[in-house]
Amino acid sequence: MTTKTELPVNEKPTPASAPAADPKPRATKPSRTLLVGFDLGTNTSCVLAGAKNSTDYDVSKVVPSVVGYVREGLVNGILPAGTDLLFGDDAIEHKIHLRLVWPVHDGIVGDADAVRDFIGHIRDLVGADESTEIRAVIGVPANADDAAREAVRKAVTGIFDRVLLIPEPFLAALGFRDDSRLGQSGYVDPVTNSLFIDIGAGTTDLCLVQGYFPGADDQISFQFAGDSIDDLIRAGLAKVYPDLKLSDLQIREIKEQHGYCGPSRRPIDVRVIIGGKGRTIEVADILGDAFNELVDRVYESLKVLIERASSDSVRELLQNILITGGGSLVKGIDTVLQKRMEADGYENPRVRTVGKDYKRFVGIGALKAARAARDNQWQVVFR
Repeated sequence: MTTKTELPVNEKPTPASAPAADPKPRATKPSRTLLVGFDLGTNTSCVLAGAKNSTDYDVSKVVPSVVGYVREGLVNGILPAGTDLLFGDDAIEHKIHLRLVWPVHDGIVGDADAVRDFIGHIRDLVGADESTEIRAVIGVPANADDAAREAVRKAVTGIFDRVLLIPEPFLAALGFRDDSRLGQSGYVDPVTNSLFIDIGAGTTDLCLVQGYFPGADDQISFQFAGDSIDDLIRAGLAKVYPDLKLSDLQIREIKEQHGYCGPSRRPIDVRVIIGGKGRTIEVADILGDAFNELVDRVYESLKVLIERASSDSVRELLQNILITGGGSLVKGIDTVLQKRMEADGYENPRVRTVGKDYKRFVGIGALKAARAARDNQWQVVFR
C-alpha cells in the first residue's frame, strides 16, 4: 500500500521570512515544474529531485558541503581546463591546490558568497534547464531564527523559483517513514509520535514529531555537535601531544573511525603521518571525554522535551526515540542514552539509530513535503 504524505491543512511549514523587495519575474514562462528536496548541511548536503505526481527520483546525490577556489598562480594543467572552482569530493581531492571553504557554519549560512556558489552547483546537479520552474523544500535547524531563515532565502534567490523552509528533524521523520508499511500491524510510524535527535556537524536538534509541524516548544537546538567534538579532540591532543599538529580533516577522520560513548575503551592507538614521519598516538580517553560531553547535553534536552509532551503520548513516545545525523554513527550512543533513561526511571524506553543511510533522510523527507505542498504554501523567489 502506498500512502501519500499530506501536509496538515491547518498548519503551515516554517516559512522563510518575507523578502525585502519583490523578486523579479522569470524571463521565460516555465514549461514544467521540478521539485527538489534539499538538506543544506554543515559538512554534507543531500539533494533529491523529481516530478510532483511521482514517487521516483530523477536525481539523488550526497555531496560534501565544500567549495574549492583555485589558488592564485596555479600552473596550468594541474586542474581541468577552465576550472575556477570545484565542489564536494572534487574539491577535497584537489585540496592542496585550492582554498577550501565550508560555507555553512553551525547549521546556518556562514559565507554567503560560497553558499550561493554551492547552491548554484546543486542546481546544476538536478539538471534543470531555463524553462523549468524549480520548487525546493529546504531543511533548516530546529528553532532557526528569522535571520538564519532570511540568509537561506537570499542564498537561493535567483537559483530556485519557490521555496519552503521546514525543520530538519521533522523532515528526517518523513524521510525515515516507510510509506509502504503504513497501516500494517506492528509498524510504528515515526511521524505519528516520536522524538528525533539529529546530531549534525554544527548543531544538535531535538524535536517532538507528533503528526504536525513542530512549534517552538516542540524543538530544542544547541550549537554543540560534530564540529564541537572536533574542537575538544584538538584541545585534548594539544595537552597530551603539544608538538602534534593535525589538520582538520585528520581530526575528523580519527573521530569518525574511532569515536565512542560510554566507559573508556582503552587502548585506541592511531597511526598518523606528520611531516612525512609515522607516529602512533593513544586517543581513547580524549575521544570518550568529548563524546560523553555530547551525550550529557543531549540527555538534558531529551528530558526537557519528554516533560513537554502530553501525558497521553509519553508511553508511546518513549518507544520511538530515534537518533539521526552523523552523530548517530558513534559507537554506543543509543545504548548509553537508553541505559541512562532506564537508570532515571523512565518506563521501558527504546532508543535506536536510523542507520547508515541517515544522510539522505532529510532530503527524502523534503521531497515528500514538496510533493504534498499546496501552491499557496510556497514562497516565491524568482530567478
